[in-house]
Amino acid sequence: MPTELEQRPEQHVSIVRRAFAGAVLVIATVLILKLVIGFVIAIFWGAVVVAAVIAVLWALKQIVW
Repeated sequence: MPTELEQRPEQHVSIVRRAFAGAVLVIATVLILKLVIGFVIAIFWGAVVVAAVIAVLWALKQIVW
């Protein structure tokens, strides 16, 4: 036995759900982008460290051997 008080306007719920879904999508996109940028930066610094180690070993080889 449905009453008028129990019914919700469909358009209002749809707008709220769409706004919430949009906010969730934006937040998820920002987090994924930060994660990808973090991986790229980690790979870059790893390459810098490897290059520095190779440079030090080369310099030692030139000086000592």
